[in-house]
Amino acid sequence: MSSVPGRHRGWYKRLVSSLLSDYDFELPEAQIAQHPLGARDASRLMTVSRSTGAWEHRRFVELPELLRPGDVLVLNDARVIPARLLGLKAGTGGRVELLVVRPAASTLTSAALVQAPEASEWICLGQASKGLKPGARVEFPSGLTAEVLAALGGGEYRVRFQAPPGASFQQLLEQAGRLPLPPYITREPEAADAERYQTVYARSSGSVAAPTAGLHFTEATFQALAARGVRRVTVTLDVGPGTFLPVREEKLDRHKMHPERYGVPEETAAEVNAARAEGRRVVAVGTTVARTLESATDPQTGRLRAGLGDTVLFIRPGYCFRQVDLLLTNFHLPRSTLVMLVSALLGRERTLAAYREAIRAGYRFFSYGDAMLVTE
Repeated sequence: MSSVPGRHRGWYKRLVSSLLSDYDFELPEAQIAQHPLGARDASRLMTVSRSTGAWEHRRFVELPELLRPGDVLVLNDARVIPARLLGLKAGTGGRVELLVVRPAASTLTSAALVQAPEASEWICLGQASKGLKPGARVEFPSGLTAEVLAALGGGEYRVRFQAPPGASFQQLLEQAGRLPLPPYITREPEAADAERYQTVYARSSGSVAAPTAGLHFTEATFQALAARGVRRVTVTLDVGPGTFLPVREEKLDRHKMHPERYGVPEETAAEVNAARAEGRRVVAVGTTVARTLESATDPQTGRLRAGLGDTVLFIRPGYCFRQVDLLLTNFHLPRSTLVMLVSALLGRERTLAAYREAIRAGYRFFSYGDAMLVTE
């Protein structure tokens, strides 16, 4: 487990970088994957050792042989919703785009962890041809309407949706909404994206972005992992827009993470806690899983707690991991919180060196790109 002894944490934190510019790198635009490969598991896999910084170039299909019997693989089963709504202002016809982010209710009570299918008030990111103000009404092609209740700052709005009689917001969102592909994919969604921008194990609807480290898995992968003796459990974290929004503060202490909802099932907490007690490794599939596991850890006992919660945890160098031993992740944006999370586990210099090697070797970056496994 990556950690720094308590008596050394003070000087260690003073040495780690707290500046945004220290997580920058040059990425050729041609290496930003615009489409998925023909097969999910055809991706390349770069392994990087935390202890030595050494890397190897592999294929994703080799993942099972890189893990050990008894390892616990933790996946995020969030399903992406068609969260992008395009409408017109009532009365003026001005264009409006809303990205449905999360229910406005501050507490989560759903046994399904993240779903709030009948909720009418949501927090949205919004933009319009002449701005959005409280009281503005928006009409969508499906008969769905929306009223802007409040501007929350940072492009966020509290919005009340109204569905026609006999319909639900969830139903109309499925009809009228578009898949919210990340902004670095510079094309409109295609029919294939509806399947390929979801993991094969996606279950719990509510995310505005895919947990992309999981996009490489196939049923054949899971069969090979099971034959290897690798255990598999899930958590849920609804990926929010903070995944894509740029960090604007040069001093990272000033950056605020957008809240994201998560849930940890009882069986997952039991499996992870047993692994920790028995010295078996926990493998986080993606930064969303890493943040969920670390957010749900009891600060007193170090045990993973089951249940629901919201996280604003910002993991960057200086953070001491309590649950994650290995991390499977894609290659991320320069100057992003995701690169900083990887750097917290691997180290900033080794992370940037690995990224330079990945660029040299022609790896594909971001959501539809290749994968990296941070090992011991």
